[in-house]
Amino acid sequence: MTTLKGPAVFLAQFIGDKAPFNDLRSICEWAKSLGFKGVQIPTTDPRFIDLQKAAESKTYADEINGIVNGAGLEITELSTHLQGQLVAVNPAYDLLFDGFAPEALRGNPKARQEWAVQQLKYAAKASQNLGLNAHATFSGALLWPTVYPWPQRSAGLVEEGFNELAKRWLPILNTFDEHGVDVCYEIHAGEDLHDGISYERFLDKVNQHKRACLLYDPSHFILQCLDYLTYIDHYHERIKAFHVKDAEFNPTGKQGVYGGYQDWIDRAGRFRSLGDGQVNFKGIFSKMAQYDFKGWAVLEWECCLKHPEDGAREGAAFIRDHIIRVTDKAFDDFAASGVDAKKNRTVLGLE
Repeated sequence: MTTLKGPAVFLAQFIGDKAPFNDLRSICEWAKSLGFKGVQIPTTDPRFIDLQKAAESKTYADEINGIVNGAGLEITELSTHLQGQLVAVNPAYDLLFDGFAPEALRGNPKARQEWAVQQLKYAAKASQNLGLNAHATFSGALLWPTVYPWPQRSAGLVEEGFNELAKRWLPILNTFDEHGVDVCYEIHAGEDLHDGISYERFLDKVNQHKRACLLYDPSHFILQCLDYLTYIDHYHERIKAFHVKDAEFNPTGKQGVYGGYQDWIDRAGRFRSLGDGQVNFKGIFSKMAQYDFKGWAVLEWECCLKHPEDGAREGAAFIRDHIIRVTDKAFDDFAASGVDAKKNRTVLGLE
């Protein structure tokens, strides 16, 4: 068994225009001061990393590693959540998702998708240059508007949607395979890969591709009323990345999973800072130890109540205290009597 690594923090929700959140060096120093050991880096802000340059220049990638290592940290993974979303966008969401793309590509879905695919391919090489073996992203969604359909879905719609999603992702998965990096899809509402069944559909379409892996985040399963502990039993061999994020679900006589179009603070299901929600992290960390998860425990802070800096400070300690240092001995070794083949046969009545 392996003691998983951490605590680490996903930087996306902390990036801003004021120090120490406005450049890579200072935000890493801030993270280190809170007790973090790693950072997961988003790739849409050149103040933190130029993704294309990291792919094309090993020297530049070494410089990025040098900045992070100089603060006493490691890079856990790169993230292309926003770019991954743009690999597959239903036309109903074209206008809403245009903001994820460079301004010059907005209003041009074809060019936007081509840019996103290239970004993922840069991420594969950049990850290799940085010495990483896992990458965090979203799958995008063609079918999401029909997830709870009225009128009913037309025959063959789901099959066609997953065929197309696989067609778009297979070349990307193959590129990641060439560079020895796993693609870790965050299973998330709004994505075509939003639960175990949809992930399995996708795996079938990409021929069980060995790089089509998972980023495990239990908060999204709390909000779906999905058994997030048994999920680990089903998919532990594919889980290669881990977001430690809390959530709560408190349905009432007026609202449930869908939340009545309310803001986050008023929904029955909402994300919370670590320790303030309902996720059973003792159970999760136990299963991660049991199944020999070798990656990082990465805080993703999202909370509609608590200040992010408090969430980060508390989250570092929370993760540290939940990491299980795995044992290298059996608890009943003290009573071991050694190997004696003859005695074993006698106990079994065979002598």
